[in-house]
Amino acid sequence: MDAALVNPFIEGTLHILDTTAFVKVKPEPPFLKKDPKALGDISGLLEISGDLSGSAAISFSKKGILGIVSAMFGEDMTEMNEEITDAIGEISNMVAGHVTTKIAEMDKKVKVKFKEVKTGRDALIEHVEGAQHVLALPFRTTKGKMVIEVSYN
Repeated sequence: MDAALVNPFIEGTLHILDTTAFVKVKPEPPFLKKDPKALGDISGLLEISGDLSGSAAISFSKKGILGIVSAMFGEDMTEMNEEITDAIGEISNMVAGHVTTKIAEMDKKVKVKFKEVKTGRDALIEHVEGAQHVLALPFRTTKGKMVIEVSYN
């Protein structure tokens, strides 16, 4: 998998978390995901179409997303609710916009769009059909754990 096509997801996610919630992150070793189970308690799914076909997911631990959304909203969020689900959608939309712009700078016409939010650790993250690999990029944030998954076919 071409790092140039993965890096915009990392850059976008980290930039958005830093600017909206002042969250700092530290990468952990990446790995190839073996099964479709979610790697967090709540995940935003993205769809990639155009010159490239693929998918991505941004998954957060419960502790991580509650801390991030608390920082974004300036109020203490203590439970998973509709506001948290909406925040995942917003974060995913912002990442999608960033990735679309960055990949366009590589002379590729793509549309990255937010698809849906999945909740629960047993939720299935279904990546693009025909993809050989799903690259998982785990991070430890100042609020909790997060994983970015990227897959192209």
